[in-house]
Amino acid sequence: MLKVGFIGLGNVGGKLAGSLLRNGIDLTVRDLDKNIAQPFLDSGAKWADSPREMAQNVDVLITCLPSPAASAIVMEADEGALAGLGAGKIWAEMSTTDKDEVLRLGEKVRAVGAEPVDCPVSGGCHRAATGNIAIFAGCERTTFETMLPLLTMMGRRILHTGELGSASVLKVVTNYLATANLLSLCEALVTSKIAGMDLNTTYEAIRISSGNSFVHETESQVILNGSRDISFTMDLVCKDIGLFSDVAKRAGLDLELASLMQQIFEQGQERYGPRELSPNIIKRLEEVAGVEVLAPGFPPEMLDDEPEEPGYEVQVTGRQAGHPDTSTQRSLGGRAGGDLESNSR
Repeated sequence: MLKVGFIGLGNVGGKLAGSLLRNGIDLTVRDLDKNIAQPFLDSGAKWADSPREMAQNVDVLITCLPSPAASAIVMEADEGALAGLGAGKIWAEMSTTDKDEVLRLGEKVRAVGAEPVDCPVSGGCHRAATGNIAIFAGCERTTFETMLPLLTMMGRRILHTGELGSASVLKVVTNYLATANLLSLCEALVTSKIAGMDLNTTYEAIRISSGNSFVHETESQVILNGSRDISFTMDLVCKDIGLFSDVAKRAGLDLELASLMQQIFEQGQERYGPRELSPNIIKRLEEVAGVEVLAPGFPPEMLDDEPEEPGYEVQVTGRQAGHPDTSTQRSLGGRAGGDLESNSR
């Protein structure tokens, strides 16, 4: 059975690590705050005193950190993970990061004989908790095959996006779309309120219409509840918009909406603080309109109403020649009680 190390036990990382532990993986953990790691240690995980020590003692090292700079420190410091990685090992970067940075670190990982994969997640903390989140993976096909049993424990829909760095690009693309949707929903909900619409009815009208979306069915609920709690903050939104804009800039594309979205969230940070929950960007409009967008009957946090199910590789229809073949949707047991070795290649 593969031994796994996990660095970064925050809002998303802690839930992903919990899925591995729940499925019987030999897990070693590390976080800047050891108190955060204590529940994992109490449940059977081991602790590493440094990234180097962890990398030396595991087969797969996973990082899930708040910024590219944090990942660089974990990997490249004197007691960093690069000093402990070697032949046959894998570094899996699950942070939302920059393609160029993951390629830079990936070269260093390959230089010591290990293999890199960028495998960010998408779908929200509530789905990370239940193992139903989506995971993108950019890497060599052989590395993907090795990682797939682990990925299907942490997520339901697993997409091999191609070479290293491709997953990071698609991750910031999807985060950008979610932010654009959040901002348009804020305008729609405030407009509906001042137009005299019942907000419970408004929610349902959007939900059953062409205007519906994943963001509406999740974030609109906690906006209307008033908690606005999706475990994601305004500084992280600004980081992600910046990463997306960098992708476009490198490709020579001048964007229109991205700069406006960045300005809106920078204003939000100035007014409410960088660690303010991102759905509270609606307060900018609430204050101008002199209203509160609230309605009874909505939950204070996002909940995953889908049952936990075995993960699988998503089939890509019509993938262009030159990309790895994923013509078969592969379902793996990969849940509590599953045998990891039997599913590995």
